[in-house]
Amino acid sequence: MSEGSTVLITGAARRVGRAIALSLAELGCDLVLHYRSSEREMAATVEAAKSAARARGYVIHVEAMQADLNDLAAVERLGATIAAQCEPGGPRRLAGIVHNASSYGPSEFGAIRAEECLEHFRVNALAPLLLTQALARALTRAGGAVVFFSDIHALGRPRRRFAPYLMSKAALTDCVATLALELAPRVRVNGIAPGVIAWPEGSDPAEVAAYEARIPLGRPGTPDEAAQLVRWLLFEANYVNGEIIRLDGGRWLR
Repeated sequence: MSEGSTVLITGAARRVGRAIALSLAELGCDLVLHYRSSEREMAATVEAAKSAARARGYVIHVEAMQADLNDLAAVERLGATIAAQCEPGGPRRLAGIVHNASSYGPSEFGAIRAEECLEHFRVNALAPLLLTQALARALTRAGGAVVFFSDIHALGRPRRRFAPYLMSKAALTDCVATLALELAPRVRVNGIAPGVIAWPEGSDPAEVAAYEARIPLGRPGTPDEAAQLVRWLLFEANYVNGEIIRLDGGRWLR
């Protein structure tokens, strides 16, 4: 399923998205790598993915596509462009989508703005839904798979100061179950709910220390560990559908 197949990864320029791109390149996957504004980082990721593939004996096609997922018209254009490439006789066989892009940030209760909530919802829930819908026929033809990134704190363990973000991720979590039914039996849909995989730049050291003290494995996860789970869900977990897998080092237990 992997060699010669295409996987779309959103938010692929840096961090977890980059790690996923390099991991899938090592399997011989062609890649469509979405980014919003990190043009320089995206160019570096494209070249790194090609190099990772060459090191394993593959020559892959890697294409970067820019879109602001907060702009639903741009989301629809992105979906239509990729869908056209995946028509029978076209250059792509769409084996998977990895919805990694995310709008993240705190929101002080008492100062939450409607537009702030809507931006989280558009990027984190609505854009993945619309992209998957646009590409459903291509995925069905290939018998592909979809992986969404949620958050353990949207599964019933909320954090203060993150209501709009967590509400949007809760909507995304429900989308996994819904699309697992809509796209079955040809397409599998699953989610990953990380705790902390890579701390955002500028994180408060005291907050980091307090959070990590509650992780039984004693450390945050790594982008490479997230990429390993994505690979498994895309290409090996053939009887796993509609599941949300926590990737949190046991943080859920505390």
